[in-house]
Amino acid sequence: MTLFTKFLGATAALALSTGAAMADPAIIFDLGGKFDKSFNESAFNGATRWAEETGGKFAEVELQSDAQREQALRRFAESGSNPIVMAGFSFATPLGDIAADYPDTKFVIIDAVVDAPNVKSVVFNEEQGSYLVGMMAAMASKTGTVSFVGGMDIPLIRKFACGYAEGAKAANPDVTVIANMTGTTPAAWNDPVKGTELTLAQKSQGSDVVFQAAGGTGVGVLQAAADNDMLGIGVDANQNYMHPGKVLTSMLKRVDIAVYDAFTAGADIEPGIAALGVKEDGVGYAMDDNNAPLVTPEMLTAVEAARAGIADGSIMVHDYMSDETCPALTF
Repeated sequence: MTLFTKFLGATAALALSTGAAMADPAIIFDLGGKFDKSFNESAFNGATRWAEETGGKFAEVELQSDAQREQALRRFAESGSNPIVMAGFSFATPLGDIAADYPDTKFVIIDAVVDAPNVKSVVFNEEQGSYLVGMMAAMASKTGTVSFVGGMDIPLIRKFACGYAEGAKAANPDVTVIANMTGTTPAAWNDPVKGTELTLAQKSQGSDVVFQAAGGTGVGVLQAAADNDMLGIGVDANQNYMHPGKVLTSMLKRVDIAVYDAFTAGADIEPGIAALGVKEDGVGYAMDDNNAPLVTPEMLTAVEAARAGIADGSIMVHDYMSDETCPALTF
């Protein structure tokens, strides 16, 4: 019997299956599962860090379909979990529908904004981190062509792509940027075979560096890049370790910190909107022993200068979410 089956069966079964006390925090992972090596796993790592440091326990569930979102929220709220954290923009509608029914419960949604007095909305300036890895991609490219593979074709993922293209062109105005999306349904987040196919098609068009923002699909992108003399760029979590020497860097999106901070604040978390960008260390790029040989001093100097410029406002990166245009890229 799966955790979710137990969870839906009865509130008592939820507490038993997770080991959580009635007032403990809870987290709901988006489709793709908590071990997707990307967004969900970063959220899980934040929750796990909190538990290890505090000795606390948390309830959790991995969704199997969109239809389970509202039911999961209601079950956790009725069990007394507080706060309840949701990993993903797709929770916006169900949370908006039920938040008022549980005024004493605090909800935290990541990657979307829900206007309610008991909701904390955490969003990221993904375009800023994408700009930095785009600069690195253009500087590392030997062909003058770089590419992007997105998951589901939504404004949030176009935000990644546009920032990436803008950064690439800042480093090399003559660079060519190719972008493809995996699909238009949630299945696009978990299709590594399609990710592989898109990457190979981009290689045939000259790309030798590919950035993926595609959840589980991105696993296929990074594998295909590593197997076909391309450099990959990871997303959300540090994915450099997946293919040492083949992943140029990873665009870090500190979902783990957002979850850790929410659990730490507990029921006292303040509602409202938090926007995390380069200045707040909410987004950035990964450096470690796995990618150090790939990143030249010139690349580091340039990207650090850009990071400082973004942080102090002297470099403004276009945000597709606020203006659905993409000056540096045509989809």
